[in-house]
Amino acid sequence: MLKNIAVFGSTGSIGTQALSVAAFHKDRLKVTAIAANRSTALVAEQIRAFRPEYVGMYDEAAAREIAELFPDVKVISGAEVNALAALPEIDTVVNGVSGFAGLFPLLAALEAGKTVALANKESIVCGHRIVDEALAKFGGRILPVDSEQSAIFQCLTAGHREDVKRLILTASGGMFRDFSFEELKKVTPEMAMKHPTWNMGKKITVDSSSMFNKGLEIMEAGWLFGFGPDEISVFIHPQSIVHSMVEYKDGALIAQLAKPDMRLAIQYALTYPERLPSQIPPAGPAALSGLTFAEPDTERFPAIGLAYKAFREGESLPIAYNSGNETAVSAFLEGRLGFTGIAGCVEYTMDRIPKVKIGSVSDILYLDKEARRLAEEFCRG
Repeated sequence: MLKNIAVFGSTGSIGTQALSVAAFHKDRLKVTAIAANRSTALVAEQIRAFRPEYVGMYDEAAAREIAELFPDVKVISGAEVNALAALPEIDTVVNGVSGFAGLFPLLAALEAGKTVALANKESIVCGHRIVDEALAKFGGRILPVDSEQSAIFQCLTAGHREDVKRLILTASGGMFRDFSFEELKKVTPEMAMKHPTWNMGKKITVDSSSMFNKGLEIMEAGWLFGFGPDEISVFIHPQSIVHSMVEYKDGALIAQLAKPDMRLAIQYALTYPERLPSQIPPAGPAALSGLTFAEPDTERFPAIGLAYKAFREGESLPIAYNSGNETAVSAFLEGRLGFTGIAGCVEYTMDRIPKVKIGSVSDILYLDKEARRLAEEFCRG
C-alpha cells in the first residue's frame, strides 16, 4: 500500500536521507509534502525530483521565491507550515526539524492522529508531558528514527515490559573521546565537525562529541519507552555497529546491529511493521570482530551526569538542559565559547532556571526563552 509522507526539515541530514529512502521505495512511499526553512536551491531540486503537492517554507522570503518558481505547487509560509503535518492525506510525518522548534510540527501531527517518524529528540525532552497528552487524546503514534531509539524499539519486541532490566544506549564517543581535559579546551569548531562514523548536521555533530546528544537520548528513551533514570545505561562503542541493547531480567542481552547509516532507521519507521530490502549493504559477520564497549568518563564529559540530574528532577531542568545546550553550541560554532564551556553553560542554566510545573505549551515557551537568556548571560561572561 502506498503511504503519503510529509518530510519536515527536508534539506537537513534526516530530511535528505528520508527522501533518499522514499526514492528507493517510490512504489511504497509518496512524498506529498516537504517543509524547510530557507534553503531554496535544495528545495527546488527536491520539488523537481519528488513533485510534492505542498511545500512549506518557514522563511517568508524563501516561500515567495519558491512560489514564483513553482506556481502549480501549494506553498505555505511562516508558522502555518506546521499545519502541513495535519493534512488529511498524509499518513506519516517525518520530523527531522533541528532543535526545540521540532515540538510544533510534532504536536500538529499527533493532534491530527498521525504517525510520526521522529528524529527530533528535543521535542520529547522539553515537551514530553504535552506530547503524552496528545498521544492519549488523539491516538497518534511515534516511531523513533534516531538510530539508538530505533534499536531500543526493535529490541523491546523480544519480551514484555515487565521482563526488562535496563536499556543500554551506545555512543560513539565522538572525535575527542580520548582527549584529556586540557586537550578538550583547545577543540575548535572545525575539529568538531569531523565525526568519525556518522554524517550529521553541525549541531548534532558537536553534541555527539560533547556527549550532550547522548544526554538528550537518555531522557528521550525514558519518556518514549517508560523507563526511569536508574533503568538506562550508556556505553561508549566507537565502532557504531551496535546501535543499542536491551537487557532482560533473565540475563539475555538483545542488541540491534547494523552499519552506521541513518537510512536504515528511517526506512524501518516509514515501512513499519514491514521489513523491506534497503539500499544499505549489510554489515556482515566480519564487521562484528573487534567491537569494544566502555563506560563514559563523566568527569571529562559532564553532559551525562547533567542529563541524569535533569531527568530525575524533571519539570524545568530538561528544558534548561536542552535550550542551554542549543545556545551554547551556537556560541561555540561562532567562536564565542570554548568547547568545554558548553557543559559549564548548561550547568549554569540548570542552576538558575525558575522551578515551574509544566502544564501547557506556554509554560514550555516561557522556560525555553528564560533558559536561552541565562545561557547567553553565561556566554557573555
